[in-house]
Amino acid sequence: MQHYMKVATTADVPDPGKLTLEVGERIVVLFHVDGRFYCLDDVCTHDGGPLGDGRLDGHHVSCPRHGARFDIRTGKVLTMPATEDVTAHDVKIDGDAVLVRLSDN
Repeated sequence: MQHYMKVATTADVPDPGKLTLEVGERIVVLFHVDGRFYCLDDVCTHDGGPLGDGRLDGHHVSCPRHGARFDIRTGKVLTMPATEDVTAHDVKIDGDAVLVRLSDN
């Protein structure tokens, strides 16, 4: 199991907003919505499109290539053409530090 790593401060990501980061050897997107932070792999499971370039609408992000939508809280796929979930990562806040623990997937 991975350990938590500081990836940003709470001020680095507007609410609502998103920030693409490299954490370890992965590219992820950190989302900030309604005072909460979420983290997903920066890849659409349909064709590898960068979710960090997609449209954020509430708790949903759309792939900029073909419009597949995912729930940023869980990584669950919501609409086709994607049929597989995106890997979600644990996030916790310590003071103003945003910490992410990468999933093993």
